[in-house]
Amino acid sequence: MKKIIRFFEECIAELKKVTWPTKGEALSSVKVVFISTIVVAVALGVFDWIFTTGATTLLGSK
Repeated sequence: MKKIIRFFEECIAELKKVTWPTKGEALSSVKVVFISTIVVAVALGVFDWIFTTGATTLLGSK
């Protein structure tokens, strides 16, 4: 039981050393991830459309 208590005490001590982001930094990071996700999704959609159209044209539709 002492090991478990020591473990959590050390975890708390380490978390106190962490430099947490400010609200502005966190929102900025969320915006970057959101925009990047949208850009990649659109690019994949365009490539999918191009390859599907190309395959359908070359192989003929059924």
